[in-house]
Amino acid sequence: MLLALEASSAQIQRIVQSKAFRTSEVHRNLLTYLGEKSLSGESDNIKEYTVGLDVFGKPDSYDPRQESTVRMHVARLRQKLADYYRTEGVDDPIFVDLPKGGFRVTFEPRAVAAVPDPETPVAAPKDRTGRYWLEVVLVAALLVTVGTALYFANQLWSLQTPETVSVEMTPELRQLWEPLINSARPLIVAVSTAKPETSGAGPASGLFRLGEFLGKLKASVQVLESNQIEAPEVAMGNVVYLGRMDGDNRQMQAMVEGRPFVLDAQGIHNTQPLSGEPALFADRLPADPSDTEESFALISRVPGLYGNGEVLYLSGNRVGAITGGVQAFTDPKFAATLVSEMKDATGKLPQYYQVVLKVRAMDGMPIETHFVLHRALVREAKAK
Repeated sequence: MLLALEASSAQIQRIVQSKAFRTSEVHRNLLTYLGEKSLSGESDNIKEYTVGLDVFGKPDSYDPRQESTVRMHVARLRQKLADYYRTEGVDDPIFVDLPKGGFRVTFEPRAVAAVPDPETPVAAPKDRTGRYWLEVVLVAALLVTVGTALYFANQLWSLQTPETVSVEMTPELRQLWEPLINSARPLIVAVSTAKPETSGAGPASGLFRLGEFLGKLKASVQVLESNQIEAPEVAMGNVVYLGRMDGDNRQMQAMVEGRPFVLDAQGIHNTQPLSGEPALFADRLPADPSDTEESFALISRVPGLYGNGEVLYLSGNRVGAITGGVQAFTDPKFAATLVSEMKDATGKLPQYYQVVLKVRAMDGMPIETHFVLHRALVREAKAK
């Protein structure tokens, strides 16, 4: 029993010292507190009120019914634990979980995988043909693009497992992504070199979701830094631009200039506000970094360079906004909402448009994403 307690306590320490928890002191403290209470048999007596006082330093007047700080951080802790075990903790001997409905941390031993015999050939996974290699190539490109080698190497493992979530290509998702994915033109994912305002992996978290989505739908996808993409490539292909707009690529920047919605350091400017609309959708950061933030994502679908091809911008100032934009364009339920909101009187989706989304996030991870408004764009006539 003593050995089991020591092993479980050591596992908590291993998690809080990991890269997944390095930038989040509040979640390190929360996991340590709940872990110690659970190992000592006191977890059944933990209440939201006591967690607020003991971990977050709330005053005695703290009322959990009026303030959701504890609930939000506990939910985020569950997400961070899941992220940890998909990456750094994939081979850990003890699985730590925080089941919903309470504050008790559970500890489950895990079977240690046998070391394969180097003389024994390993069968290739089923149903992982060319697209399996596409996922590998995408992740390899991410290694070069973003430079966080250990993080992405761990993510590569998760893409290779049979449990990888399949893409449900609904009619609404198809409307949003055609002809980007069904065109004979090459598809390029351009990753912004401009660092988002939130520290961490930048657009990488959204890029992995986007890479998994596109890897199941498009036979060939090229991933480049935004400062590496040249005008001929833009003119010859379709482009998905991920992240804040930077000044390193004038061609990519010019295609969104003069549009109704413009992203800058403050948020999203509404250059042509209609009645009742604000002129600025300002990002709002919390006074306490451990609380949630609100920022805005700007999604722009515009004609490509010289009117050829298609360009989709998934942009924002904050990591949470960028990731929220990607999730909105890859999640079947949110795609249905977007299509419903953007249809015109005839029931058609405009070919070109801009969409503003409001994203509530914690530690760069979206918690809630809401549609705000959109504008249909008129395609300019090609210059002869």
